[in-house]
Amino acid sequence: MIRVAVIGAGSIGYHHARIFSGLEGVELAAVVDIDPQRARQVASEYNCAACVDYMDIIGSVDAASIAAPTTLHFRIGMDILKHGRNLLIEKPVTTTVEEADALIREAEKRNLVLQVGHLERFNPGVSMLSRQVDRPDFIECRRLSPFLGRGADVDVTLDLMIHDIDIILSLVNSGITDIRATGAKVLTENIDTARAWIEFENGCIAEASASRIEKEKTRRLRIFQRGSLMDLDYRTQEITCRRGLNGSAAEIKRPEPKEPLREELISFMECVRNGTRPAVSGHEGREALRVALKISGLVNEGLRTYN
Repeated sequence: MIRVAVIGAGSIGYHHARIFSGLEGVELAAVVDIDPQRARQVASEYNCAACVDYMDIIGSVDAASIAAPTTLHFRIGMDILKHGRNLLIEKPVTTTVEEADALIREAEKRNLVLQVGHLERFNPGVSMLSRQVDRPDFIECRRLSPFLGRGADVDVTLDLMIHDIDIILSLVNSGITDIRATGAKVLTENIDTARAWIEFENGCIAEASASRIEKEKTRRLRIFQRGSLMDLDYRTQEITCRRGLNGSAAEIKRPEPKEPLREELISFMECVRNGTRPAVSGHEGREALRVALKISGLVNEGLRTYN
């Protein structure tokens, strides 16, 4: 039986607790939150201990998932790893590449699992699509949302776009030669809308757009490669494929529907149980963070130009 604690009982941490509590061979030992009332509320619902200080439970669990604000990821994550506990940490892995490198070194030194919560990797549509991608020429991503307030403590590149950056990097698997980006701060002091253009050594080009100030939610990924176009709706997990010269014959593919977060947490527990490398390890999380921060930097440089 793997004993696990969830650190951070907000909207994402709540679902971590919900899923862990129902997994076979897993015991949700504790929910931790600085708000004691919130910790008790979630812990009561899923029949586990409630804590306000994660240090109180580190010694009694085998693993932990961090769903706290990004600015706390490094400090909490390092404490957990130094106590010899396996770790799942929500994206973005940390606020800086240097912090991510330090977590990776600590996990490797202690032979611990360090997984980063890029849950779109576990979307059944992404899994099906990735098996059909050979040599993409152009990738187009759209991740748009209404303003919810949640995640507004970081740039939209780290809040939303980083999901697509991780998917793009996993599909192209080639070095980056150039990045261009533009965006704006609209409702917050951070970047609220951004568009990035990424060029790779193998000739592939990717365009990613992310915004948290739209009227409707959109989650789409389109892959253009010789002789075919594949269009994934992340939300429905449905893929539309068009092949041939006219592309008129559309084939709809529907994988078996699954909850990506549940698949992600199952995978984490399997890695802890078997000592295997996660699909999204600290290294993949670090690289997605590096590219997202580069895009943020380019956007901010452009904003300063016009101020």
